[in-house]
Amino acid sequence: MATYERNVILETGKYDAIGKRPVRHDGADKVTGRAKYGADHYLVGTLHAKVLRSPHAHARIISIDTSKAENHPNVRAVVTAADLPTSKPGETIEIPEMGDSILKYLRGNILASDKVVYKGHAVAAVAATDPHEAEEALKLIEVQYEPLPPILTAPDGMAKNAQIVHDDLETKELGKKISGKTNISDHLQDKLGDIQKGFSEADVVIEREFNTATVHQGYIEPHNVTALWNRDGRVTIWCSTQGAFTVRDTVAAILDLPVSQVKVTPMEIGGGFGGKIPVYVEPIAALLSKKTGLPVKNVMTRTEVFDSTGPTPGSYVKIKIGAKNTGEITAAQAYMAYESGGFPGGMIEAGTKCVFAAYNVPNLHIDGYDVVVNKPKTAAYRAPGATNAAFATESVVTEIAETIGMDPIDFRLKNAAKEGTRKHDGTPNPKIGCIEVLEAMKNHPHYQAPLEKNVGRGVAIGYWFNVGLPSCALLNVNTDGTVSLIEGSTDIGGSRTSLSQQAAEVLGIPVTDIHPSVVDTDSIGFTGVTGGSRTTYATGWAVYKAAEDVVNQMTERAAKLWGIDIEDVNYNKGTLTSKNGDHSISFKELAAELNDTGGPIAGNGAVNPKTEGASYAGNIVDVKVDPETGKVDVVRFTVVQDAGKAIHPSYVEGQMQGGSTQGIGWGLNEEYFMTNEGRMANSTLLDYRMPIAMDVPLIDTVIVEVPNPGHPFGVRGVGEANIVPPPAALAHAIYSATGFRPNQLPMSPPNLAKVWGNSNGK
Repeated sequence: MATYERNVILETGKYDAIGKRPVRHDGADKVTGRAKYGADHYLVGTLHAKVLRSPHAHARIISIDTSKAENHPNVRAVVTAADLPTSKPGETIEIPEMGDSILKYLRGNILASDKVVYKGHAVAAVAATDPHEAEEALKLIEVQYEPLPPILTAPDGMAKNAQIVHDDLETKELGKKISGKTNISDHLQDKLGDIQKGFSEADVVIEREFNTATVHQGYIEPHNVTALWNRDGRVTIWCSTQGAFTVRDTVAAILDLPVSQVKVTPMEIGGGFGGKIPVYVEPIAALLSKKTGLPVKNVMTRTEVFDSTGPTPGSYVKIKIGAKNTGEITAAQAYMAYESGGFPGGMIEAGTKCVFAAYNVPNLHIDGYDVVVNKPKTAAYRAPGATNAAFATESVVTEIAETIGMDPIDFRLKNAAKEGTRKHDGTPNPKIGCIEVLEAMKNHPHYQAPLEKNVGRGVAIGYWFNVGLPSCALLNVNTDGTVSLIEGSTDIGGSRTSLSQQAAEVLGIPVTDIHPSVVDTDSIGFTGVTGGSRTTYATGWAVYKAAEDVVNQMTERAAKLWGIDIEDVNYNKGTLTSKNGDHSISFKELAAELNDTGGPIAGNGAVNPKTEGASYAGNIVDVKVDPETGKVDVVRFTVVQDAGKAIHPSYVEGQMQGGSTQGIGWGLNEEYFMTNEGRMANSTLLDYRMPIAMDVPLIDTVIVEVPNPGHPFGVRGVGEANIVPPPAALAHAIYSATGFRPNQLPMSPPNLAKVWGNSNGK
């Protein structure tokens, strides 16, 4: 088994706080159990909500009778879709980070009205004095259904004469609405160069088809909410979320309220990975609170999480790539059909952005389809859409390299995207680190190590574009020389500390003198979700701006104190001096005199950055495959990733290892086992096969640093690119060990045994 390596290469810049590994600010509360998660929040008089969910994947609702539940002695309120505001046909609303949303669909995913479109779709909810009474009361609600045939895969949904999920859905064909009943909500297309000419110039053309199953993010903590619709008309929500402002704006839209009437307090979060961006039970709890005048709490069961919250899309992808015998890719074509779940608006756009993004492709053609099926509405999962795409593209790239007799990393290096090469939309790449990641892979001892008998080795690379989005931060200087950092980004991976490090670097004070707090939506300006690998980048930039503001104000105070012009004051590493050398004062000393020199100092930072800086990751993986059962054992795994600048290397390594582990699970075992009726047959953690410690080796990490020129410290997001290449690298390793190429995820023992048996004529 490989030993764990900490290896930071291409380090740029010398810093005092950045690049160090301080203890995380919230560590003590989390390890002692004092940190408060959503399920820990209680208010006096809290009622408990339970949700009645559809047993059918697709059915018309004929009637709902709640009268018996309403007469239950311990039930205080019942709600159905009739309690939601009425949606006008085609009415849309723009929610930051989610774009235009059709209100009927947005509300329809909260409580079904005329139809249920997935098993687990919420139909009604009750609030009772305790959760057990609420659960019993659900049995008293009578719902009559007319079952309909379910659509379970994107190809089935696109088929001629397919059962229609939404009678009013129209295809947006290359940006224009096309009338006619359909399950295809969107068709995207990108073209670059001349695809036919590109293929005609190729010596080798390979086309393959790939299928991936639906998988879940697998966060430890289930969804939860406590809501209070107060007598003053304001709604206050406490929940586990990746974005308090997204919850605020979505709940306001669903309930037809001004955003100022909704306040969201984010609790500590037990994982999210993109799955805790949408809302599910928050509007329901709010409606129940409105009816009762009391706070209402709901904590999902694990089965509800699987059945009723957003997984990643299953997909069908067809990839065709042409290359010359000398190794240059001449053309690439992709046909991508992604499931969006029960409502439109899935992950296909991100998938089309990522499918060929690691390569310089002069001629390409990409078609992407968003297809409604009878499964829960899909949600983001760590580089959403990119893992599906990379599994297909990287598998074909590896096959072409072998066909023309090139080392798989050398082939990738020859075609790697770099600064100036054109992306899928024709725009040039900024400074990126794809080549540096590949070079680090090729030079790594793992890639040079000889293979043991019956061990296969695979490689793959992956891309994620990262996002910016608005962020705000406040820095309040205390008279003891410490600084209170106020920000609105949910801390999932240690961002309290990585943000504090950036503040400390600008201010020139110890990171332990920064005291960070994640606050509610009334206490900070709009801040985007903790997602898209944006927090250390974008909220870090807001913190940087706020720290600059503090420096400017402290400089003004020193000038005032010394009776000199502000231009004659220098600020360096937490010490202020006069240019003539007559005066000097430390940050802490000046903070003690704030009240005597003009009062408090509060630094403000607000940004909406557009220069995210894409991130690339690569894997080297060794596996053993049991020839009788198809069981795959991962015996060695290395992940390389460009972080731009690793603010806290331990947290970067943690993201790399966590994403890789999830990628291993996605590649080898995880899937929604769906019955023909559209029921998930493995909706518990006993049956849904996520990796445990015994399933993965110690994961070696290599942090590459190619600074992002669009950030003061060169930061690139690191939370997502690491989940992209593992399935493709595993597929290559399985081929290396067995001689057959997997084209389906997961590459589980039943799937591998079936394919392996077919390939051997059994």
